[in-house]
Amino acid sequence: MAKRDYYEVLGVSKNASDDEIKKAYRKLAVKYHPDKNPGDKEAEARFKEINEAHDVLSDKQKRARYDQFGHAGVGGNGFGGGAGNPFGQGGAFNFNGQTFNFDFGGGGLDDILGNLFGFGGPRRPRRGADYQTSVTLTFEEAIFGTTKSVDIDGKSTKIKIPAGIDDGMSIRLHGKGGPAPEGSTERGDLYVRVRVKPHKHLTREGAIILSEEKIDMVDAALGCEIEVETVDGTVTMKVPAGTQSGTPFKLSGHGVPLRADGDRGPHIVTIIVETPKNLSKKQKELLEEFKSNKKRGFWG
Repeated sequence: MAKRDYYEVLGVSKNASDDEIKKAYRKLAVKYHPDKNPGDKEAEARFKEINEAHDVLSDKQKRARYDQFGHAGVGGNGFGGGAGNPFGQGGAFNFNGQTFNFDFGGGGLDDILGNLFGFGGPRRPRRGADYQTSVTLTFEEAIFGTTKSVDIDGKSTKIKIPAGIDDGMSIRLHGKGGPAPEGSTERGDLYVRVRVKPHKHLTREGAIILSEEKIDMVDAALGCEIEVETVDGTVTMKVPAGTQSGTPFKLSGHGVPLRADGDRGPHIVTIIVETPKNLSKKQKELLEEFKSNKKRGFWG
């Protein structure tokens, strides 16, 4: 099912101000919050859709890429949560039988909304204590997935890390935590927090991988081909004549996996045009000649 336009989701125009977007989000988040609509799957889906739209439209860079590339420019991997959520960050998703959770940092989203609006959730039954541990991944391991071993009370447990997991997420393993207390048969859960080492040249936003490539002004004016480092290796990218500094280019299929079927987000390369600092006398003369040329609109 195709994703709806984020502006349509929030009920605002494409020229909406940041304040209009925030007000629209707050109103809809309260209306469709699961605690106000217990058991309503449609309301739950709307709530997730609203949070995803706000996460993108409240961030200037993400909003600019969305306006240019659509959903492909902002990933749309469906992991939930969002840095732009004014009620706090958090969320969870299931992948191959495992539950992955965002860190809320203290109270969760439900607790915060409960304090504000008087909502309340059911109490959890008595069970064993939750255990916590962590694993550290390379940038590539987080992109493509891997298997890690963790040591809990001297027993080694293998954990399957799915492709596309991000820094700060945690894997929840049911029944792998502390032993059940007296009068109960339910063990606690094990939370494995994921840390991802930064890459030297690449960064990530959801399902999108980002990088910058520097070229000189002559190559920018005349056009050129450059070698771009991706998680799949080096690829050749054509830079057309007249490219301006800050122009983004999309390498489709070189980003983070979106689903188990192998579809991946894009790798967006931003071109940075460098201006030479130390010109020779001949170079200065050529530039002065160009400047005085009536055809200088070539770069304009």
